Amino acid sequence: MENGLKIRTKAATPLKTVEHPGSEGGDVYDDAEDQEEPLSPYGHLYHTEFLNTCIMIIFGFADKALDVDVVKESLEKYFGLHPRFSSKLVKEKWVRSKINYQDHIVVLDLDPSIENTDRFLEDYVSDLSSTPFDLSKPLWEFHALNIKTSYAESVGVFKIHHSIGDGMSLISLVLSCSRKTSDPEELPSMPLSTRKASKTSDGAFYGFFIAIWLMLKLMWNTLIGYINLLASTHFLKDTNDLHNSEFDECSRKKIVYRLISLDDLKLVKNETNVTINDAVLGVTAAALSRYLHMPSNEGSLGTKRDHHKKKLRLRAAVAVNVRKAVGLKDLVDMMENGSKCDWGNTTGAIVIPIHVTLEKDPLEYVRRAKHVMDQKKLSLEATLSFYTVMSSVKLLGMKWALKVAYGLTRNVTLVFSTVAGPVEEINFCGHRVTHITPAARTTDGHPPGVVIHFMSYMNKMSVAVCANQDLIPDGHKLLDEVEESLRLMKNAVLQKKLNKGLS
Repeated sequence: MENGLKIRTKAATPLKTVEHPGSEGGDVYDDAEDQEEPLSPYGHLYHTEFLNTCIMIIFGFADKALDVDVVKESLEKYFGLHPRFSSKLVKEKWVRSKINYQDHIVVLDLDPSIENTDRFLEDYVSDLSSTPFDLSKPLWEFHALNIKTSYAESVGVFKIHHSIGDGMSLISLVLSCSRKTSDPEELPSMPLSTRKASKTSDGAFYGFFIAIWLMLKLMWNTLIGYINLLASTHFLKDTNDLHNSEFDECSRKKIVYRLISLDDLKLVKNETNVTINDAVLGVTAAALSRYLHMPSNEGSLGTKRDHHKKKLRLRAAVAVNVRKAVGLKDLVDMMENGSKCDWGNTTGAIVIPIHVTLEKDPLEYVRRAKHVMDQKKLSLEATLSFYTVMSSVKLLGMKWALKVAYGLTRNVTLVFSTVAGPVEEINFCGHRVTHITPAARTTDGHPPGVVIHFMSYMNKMSVAVCANQDLIPDGHKLLDEVEESLRLMKNAVLQKKLNKGLS
């Protein structure tokens, strides 16, 4: 195949072992000692047996076949200049090394008679994400699949170890290698922040008391949120059929995904006067409520399930970036000019309750989500969670930090994240992109049991679910409920507008 790149004829076989930092081998630069960097505390956590995590980024392309030579040339231009993507892990240190792209780009030689290509892709991504990295080389791979799916003519899959960077950093880096289809010289256009400016028309005196009030609310929300976070890491467990703190080591995780309408989400957002993140959280709450109320999911609660629904505790750990967002231009300057750029894992977490009662008005889920998120936005819970892990490593050691991080993912039901993507069509490595779908996966047999990721791109929103199959045997059923919940919310908005027009 092209340039001797690796060819696989089927999905990789999942392995149950986990390699640990300290592998040696491969070529390094002659001045490697000057280019060494220690593994960060979060990097250590993501290499432990319990939280060993990789991030998958699925690209759908409009081209019927990927030009692997063009992909390789583009990756050499950008990834080869990035210190993390051109470093391997040697004795708990990042050491710059020469990249052999034949070891990182895998071309799939696929049977053209595959019937269900969507399921094949999901199985392949799930199997690939469960296969440990080879620590003798930089911890990333790109897999090219020339198969037509429901959303693309061909597919490219990135597999990147979480120790290289957090999800926001990695996706930003990948997007910095992209350009607008309409202007090949321009970086992708990202959504603009729409924060409302503070009102100061009532005078400085009134504004002073407003500032004091907001400061008191900040302190109170932070205190309550942080106490809840600490309780969640040690003893406060969720109580619902999707939560299980005792995991079977033989259980498997499956990644499935779907695209929904971003325009429909914006319709709901505008009607309820919330953010897109609030709307997405509301849709997720509605979908989980519908899923838990399905007859096939009655479980041990049996016919009494509806009476206990309001007493259930279902919470999500939401990943929050606690540093200033890294711009795409900053990443390009770092790779092309060697300029400084904040990089790594600087993600905190907040714990939010998920409303799981069936509501007559589907928009009620969005209103409740906004109420919760407004409190979290006026809080330092995410920042404190980040520094709690960092200080635990320095003061009490890695075992204590692992206990904190592992305890949180074990005691809540799901991990949840959203990422804003380009607002117009982009070209990645010479190919037009139809969708971008990120997903994260930890080791089989360990929490979190359910992970849900949302990412916007143009007028679409991708939804990826990575779930323990003992908890959610068929992730497509949950995705069905996501689609149905959004449809009901859209219809409720349209009906409301129709009623206003008739009155």
